[in-house]
Amino acid sequence: MSAVPTLGVVALDCPDPVALAEFYRAVLEWEAPEVTEDGHWATLANPAGGAGIAFQRVPDYRPPAWPSAEKPQQMHLDLNVTDMEAAHERVLGLGAKLLDDNPKTFRVYADPVGHPFCLCAC
Repeated sequence: MSAVPTLGVVALDCPDPVALAEFYRAVLEWEAPEVTEDGHWATLANPAGGAGIAFQRVPDYRPPAWPSAEKPQQMHLDLNVTDMEAAHERVLGLGAKLLDDNPKTFRVYADPVGHPFCLCAC
């Protein structure tokens, strides 16, 4: 086990995960997305074996405006870990702030300037 995470997916908030996943599937010429049963999450696997892209439904989604301080761009990184406790201590030591540790399979943090990211042991 290692406390050093690997990049799992880049997750993008959106109003319709399947539609946005299909757009990026076409742009990248990747395979069809995996979609959760409720349609709230879709994932494109990277055929080269690197990080993929995931799309999560946000009911009150407001698109980012670039560049804009009033409506900044919104995204977060999911970082896969095999040892949640060691990785948790490591990212806190590097300057992350714990935002939510209620989910059972992941924890949400903010980086030193406030961007959210998750450590995932899913």
